[in-house]
Amino acid sequence: MTATIIYTGNLRCEAEHIQSNSKMETDAPTDNRGKGERFSPTDLLCVSLATCMLTTMGIKAADMNVNITNARAGVTKHMASDPRRVAKIEVAVSLPDIENDKDKIILERTGNNCPVAKSLNSDIELKISYNWG
Repeated sequence: MTATIIYTGNLRCEAEHIQSNSKMETDAPTDNRGKGERFSPTDLLCVSLATCMLTTMGIKAADMNVNITNARAGVTKHMASDPRRVAKIEVAVSLPDIENDKDKIILERTGNNCPVAKSLNSDIELKISYNWG
């Protein structure tokens, strides 16, 4: 088991990661009856994509002896209705400049093909950009 989740009422849940015992809460977004005081489940979907991209790029960069420490990603979620769902995720990745263009291509391909990206429904539009330096 990866985590346990408890519905705590008022459109909130608490999730506990089994291996580390770390906890986090979710809240429904303000446009869906929530207070928007925590990440919503759909926010976490988008954050999962960006963190997976940076993590897999970090693994590949280490294998390549390239340092991407302090790389960042900004995420924007676009919702659709009928049915309510995430329709588009924009990820803007900013990385320190590296000289070798081939290394940049390898790292971008790694980010684009992270496990979360490959797990998302193909109906979700992904707009991913990379800014080096």
